[in-house]
Amino acid sequence: MRDLLAGNTVIPVIVIDRVEDAVPLAKALIAGGLNVLEVTLRTEAAVEGIRQIVQHVPGAIVGTGTVCTADQVKLSEDLGCQFMVSPGSTDKLLAAAADSSIGLLPGISSATEMMRCMEQGYQDFKFFPAEAAGGAAMIKSLYGPFSEARICPTGGIGLHNVMEYLSLPNVICVGGSWICPAQLVREQRWDEIEQLARDASLLGQ
Repeated sequence: MRDLLAGNTVIPVIVIDRVEDAVPLAKALIAGGLNVLEVTLRTEAAVEGIRQIVQHVPGAIVGTGTVCTADQVKLSEDLGCQFMVSPGSTDKLLAAAADSSIGLLPGISSATEMMRCMEQGYQDFKFFPAEAAGGAAMIKSLYGPFSEARICPTGGIGLHNVMEYLSLPNVICVGGSWICPAQLVREQRWDEIEQLARDASLLGQ
């Protein structure tokens, strides 16, 4: 996961409500400089949307988000995804991921959860929900005892606070939905989403 995340400051967190939006949305994000895409498994259109992106958008590095079960781990493999992201970490999920051919970014929100994942060999984590679970101050506190770990915070992050996270030494990237707002997607305003992606790709440089 670290090799995949390194150099990608912002990972778009995508919710697909209509399959027909999947490919043009992915193309707009990539044109703006963001090629690592987390597509959440929250909607009925998500699976087919992911399939369409994998098949029709060269250069897209597609991962599933909101992965909570062993079945979703298998689904992610079957869809041809290159990574998975979970909102939390259970023993069953970690066991399923250990047998998977693709990497998991496990979700944590506490030191104890991080330690449990570390016991399974993980060094890279999603911190969720970032703002509600203590924000940048919490992640900064984790750096002392876990300086080798790298974190991708997600949840409540936008242009108003993203640099608070990216300035931390243990934050490798952030996940955010502000790059592809629901209204812009509904109205198929791909040029505006491309510009949001371009602006996001320059953060932290």
